[in-house]
Amino acid sequence: MGLDLEAIRRRVQELSGVRKNSSVQLWKPGVGEHKVRGLPWKSTPDGMPFQEKFFYYIGNNPGILTPNQFGKPDPIHDLIRKLYSSGKPEDRLLAKKLQPKMRAYMPVVVRGQEDKGVLVWSFGKIVYQRLLGFFTDEDVGDILDPEAGFDLKVSISQQPGKQYQDTVVDPSRKSSQLSGDAEQMKKWLDATPNLEDMYRLKSVSEIETILNNWLSGDSDTPDSSDGTSKGASAPSDELEKLVSEVKTTDVKAEKPAKTKSKKAASDDDDEAPVEKKSLDEAFNELMNDD
Repeated sequence: MGLDLEAIRRRVQELSGVRKNSSVQLWKPGVGEHKVRGLPWKSTPDGMPFQEKFFYYIGNNPGILTPNQFGKPDPIHDLIRKLYSSGKPEDRLLAKKLQPKMRAYMPVVVRGQEDKGVLVWSFGKIVYQRLLGFFTDEDVGDILDPEAGFDLKVSISQQPGKQYQDTVVDPSRKSSQLSGDAEQMKKWLDATPNLEDMYRLKSVSEIETILNNWLSGDSDTPDSSDGTSKGASAPSDELEKLVSEVKTTDVKAEKPAKTKSKKAASDDDDEAPVEKKSLDEAFNELMNDD
């Protein structure tokens, strides 16, 4: 019996919560020349032609959808704000490492592989800016128009010594129909998937667990194969110091005094050691507003 390795990978992602069980299939172009036709989404926020998603990349964990973009509680977002507000250079550096990254998405039909139906292409900021520029170019315009849009020439190359591939996108010289068959055109347009079905939004407790594991140096979660993994660097020395400080389990914190002396109320309080029972308590304290 022949094994479908791609189907196995998708199922592993579904079981691990990386993506939902859905019919959304990503187009992952290899090195070489490709021609695709972009399709419009059925609906997008603010009338934009492409959909955007923001992800956190922590250690070797796959991209984590940011709850903040949906107006939901987001412990990593809160932590970033706290780190920035501290005013300490090392905290700002850590906050920058935790900042989410954007991925943009466009439904496509791959020329020469039309039998695969509508796929979804995920790309980063540089390609995104290039594609948006076509809409404001008077010689190009709406590349997604089914009747008078443009096929896209996608060139993928891998330079020796570079971790990531280079992607160059250009419109075809002439506009064309999505398909000369009106029935086929309608079928493709109706088959535009729902991107919301693709990724599962993790709960606050799940995100806190991932963050705590990363702080502890335990980030063995395998990379995602869906194009959203970045492989962010491991925690810095400052984070390792934080882990050492908060992992004190045998010492009870002293009760606060009923009154404070002038010395206790001074700025020197920032330098006084604070004992924590666990990393979870330290994280929860960091999450609380001042």
